[in-house]
Amino acid sequence: MTAVLLTGCGSEDQIWPSESKDRIVVGMSDGILATDPASGYDPGSWLLFNNVFQSLLSFPPASSTPVPEAAEECGFSNSSKTYTCTLRDGLKFSNGHSLTSKDVKFSFDRTIAIDDPAGPSPMLSTIKSIDTPDDKTVVFHLKVPDATFPSKIASGAGSIVDHQVYPKDRLLGGGKTVGSGPYKLDSIDKSEADFSVYSGYHGNAEVKNSGVTLKLFRGDQQALRSSLEKDDVDIAYRGLTAKAIAALDSSATAKKDGITVVQGSSAEVQHLVFNVADPVVGKLAVRKAIAHLVDRYSLVSKVYQDTATPLYSVVPVGITGHGTSFFDVYGDSPKPDKARNVLRESGITEKVKLTLWSTPSRYGPATDDELRTIADQLNRSGLFEADMKSVPFGQYEKNIAAGKYGVYVKGWVPDYPDPDNFTQPFFGESNVLSNNYENKEISDQIIPRTSSVTDRAETRQDFIKLQDIVARELPFLPLWQGQQYAVAHESIRGLQNCLDTSTVFRFWELGTAE
Repeated sequence: MTAVLLTGCGSEDQIWPSESKDRIVVGMSDGILATDPASGYDPGSWLLFNNVFQSLLSFPPASSTPVPEAAEECGFSNSSKTYTCTLRDGLKFSNGHSLTSKDVKFSFDRTIAIDDPAGPSPMLSTIKSIDTPDDKTVVFHLKVPDATFPSKIASGAGSIVDHQVYPKDRLLGGGKTVGSGPYKLDSIDKSEADFSVYSGYHGNAEVKNSGVTLKLFRGDQQALRSSLEKDDVDIAYRGLTAKAIAALDSSATAKKDGITVVQGSSAEVQHLVFNVADPVVGKLAVRKAIAHLVDRYSLVSKVYQDTATPLYSVVPVGITGHGTSFFDVYGDSPKPDKARNVLRESGITEKVKLTLWSTPSRYGPATDDELRTIADQLNRSGLFEADMKSVPFGQYEKNIAAGKYGVYVKGWVPDYPDPDNFTQPFFGESNVLSNNYENKEISDQIIPRTSSVTDRAETRQDFIKLQDIVARELPFLPLWQGQQYAVAHESIRGLQNCLDTSTVFRFWELGTAE
């Protein structure tokens, strides 16, 4: 076994007991769309998966390098086309069934076979076959070298389920879950999910509470804030508006009541996407003019209350391969003269009419204000006649797929903290942006080449080159990189270990001051 060897933390398996009798109540505005790992691909569902199920590997707090979790060790061989994991001893599901290599193989084969439209099967597309020579050994044979494979299976896509409980060809209904992670899901409905500590868990997590209640506010940010202020929830995570966070952070009353804002790192990004087949923004000169006019600093200050930062790259800050390609080409402030020149040089002399499309039900309550602000920035130049229109998410996605929109917004929360996850999904025939953009150098050369490099630091120059190409051709324009925030009562401990670029919200890190 060569190239990469990942070993566990400590020489013996550890069963960690709860260190606190306190139950933690977490509120968020997201719902949980799925309880079966073969289906869910949304933040609420992955929060559940990361706490109820084990993966072979997991991300420690503040780290982008996965370490063994259900596995004792894992490593590459055969030029990164074979990945072998050995399981820990004594793994059991919460129903008492032993967890063996058969369950691991079943879980991956099942997700791929079901191929649910809302599921993570595309992340497993490089798997050719899986062998299980014994109960503790799992051998993944890959179609192509894939150095990002450990990160992919450390995510919710790598959740291990019980082959004796989960159907192999359909989803398990009824909100039922059977996992081997540090928590069990006791009950779930549209407004609440209750989790208890699983005493039979074997892994790295040290549980610091006696259980977690997750209250689901399903888009009602005001109700979430009110519940925090009334002490009905201990933590408000995901869903408070930027204005609400800024107000609570500066509120004397909140400080008096012991409410504090905790900031963490994030790799969430948002892009302004251009349909390159559109009759208006299909013209490169129009896209370049827009890039010269968008004022990111004003955008994040006025709309997001500085809870986000301007982004000038495809790969965000904190991820290998981050660069400044868009800053280098278009600068960091509006340049109306350059925008005018690029339009005139291409023969465009009239005001450019276009609509910016938004859907706040998916990308947050400030999205409409954001797109309206960008339209105003374009109009102030005298070169555009732009407006903003907002539609529900279902209609939004349908119309994008049909090519009806020229300019629209897309947000991206990474599945795993690697530059591959900020690039590969965005390029090629079936890219997630649905913007009809293809570049053979990117999709046929750069991405396959970087995928085979196990030392991810060595991919930096390739990803810089990719971003230089995108800055010139402008299939989309990076706008901002988010920061993670949670607002909690001051007695809560461990939140900082739940807010990092891995996007894993670790229930087990949450506790209370003694």
